[in-house]
Amino acid sequence: MVDEVLDQPLPEGVRHRVVALTAEWFGALTVAELPPPLRQYARFTPTRRAKFAGNAMAAALEGDPVFRQRIAGKLREAQPELAEALEQGTPPAAADPLDVAAAAYVLRPEGWIKLVAAAGEEAQRARAERAGEEAERELARLREELAQARGEARAEADRVRADLEAARKENESLQRRLRSALSDVKRGEAAVRKVEAVLAEARERAAAEKAGADSELRRLKARVAEVEAALEAGRRSVREGRSVEDMRLRLLLDTVLDAAQGLRRELALPPAAGRPADTVDAVAPGRMTPKDIATRALSETDPALLDQLLALPQAHMVVDGYNVTKTGYPTMPLEKQRLRLLGGLAVLAAQTGAEMTCVFDGAELAAPVLLAPPRGVRVLFSKPGVTADELIRQLVRAEPSGRPVVVVSSDREVADGVAKAGARPVASALLLKRLART
Repeated sequence: MVDEVLDQPLPEGVRHRVVALTAEWFGALTVAELPPPLRQYARFTPTRRAKFAGNAMAAALEGDPVFRQRIAGKLREAQPELAEALEQGTPPAAADPLDVAAAAYVLRPEGWIKLVAAAGEEAQRARAERAGEEAERELARLREELAQARGEARAEADRVRADLEAARKENESLQRRLRSALSDVKRGEAAVRKVEAVLAEARERAAAEKAGADSELRRLKARVAEVEAALEAGRRSVREGRSVEDMRLRLLLDTVLDAAQGLRRELALPPAAGRPADTVDAVAPGRMTPKDIATRALSETDPALLDQLLALPQAHMVVDGYNVTKTGYPTMPLEKQRLRLLGGLAVLAAQTGAEMTCVFDGAELAAPVLLAPPRGVRVLFSKPGVTADELIRQLVRAEPSGRPVVVVSSDREVADGVAKAGARPVASALLLKRLART
């Protein structure tokens, strides 16, 4: 028997059902059973297969009989009753024509082309009926909109007529108000002319009064000049009387001073080098303590803060060495970390003149370190059993009370401990920023 062939494209509705049916049973086949173009979609879900591989599946069904027979076999297993009815030429009357046509396209029973064509005609007729119903609904909607638009137009015309009538009445009212306003303007102009006449009369009276006031002022100025002349004459007489008394008082004062100088020479008294107020302990202006520096409006991350602290008289900076180096350049070997930090501290000591001590933890050393400390920097390693943190606290406690001591460490325990002992803790990042500027 010669295979039947469609002489026209597969109806769109039937094609969608065929693609959906193939996508559904696609996953039941092994990768080897799939045509090569479809193997890349083996792991897709049925929905994604239908979306991305629809055309490829339709082409495979049409051009690959083996693939179509495998899909047909899965269809017979899933819908045996429908498959049997189609092969007997009696499709179920209650079945969806599109489902029947899709199954017939895959199974290819005798007369399947008629089933596909009939399903396409049925789908087209259904689309036409739906289009007719939609057109009727659209016509009904347009009629309703037309009726509504006509009602709105009549309402709008009534509103416009009402607005015109209201505008006409408002115009009449405005005209009456305009006539009344013109009358008020005329009365106002008459009142202005009357006020201008009164103002001119008042100006004349004010000019006359000003002339009299000027004459009285000139008379009073002449009287004041006479009084000032008399007062100056009285002051001269008083000064002449006081000059004699001043001469007597100056002579007495010179006598007392000469006597005091003679007494100092006779007793050989040394000159006074101090005053009682100098013995009182206080902070003089311009001399700052670490607490004063802490209250200045500088950020804790501003390198200028470290410069101010080191500018204090006799300042001593104690550096937690490995805490600084492992913060700034942790990837370098310990030896190079120490050399880089000590080189920067030597430059900073030369710039500020402050005493500097750098402390390293001796527990991390396998043997004594052969290191020549740079000029201006004291280098210390903690003894066995003593941590660098404890050595820093010992250095702070060894300083006299009142000396500015700055401790550089980001270790919170170290910072809290030295702060209680009176030192000023700063973060390692602040020293690194300052060294970056040298």
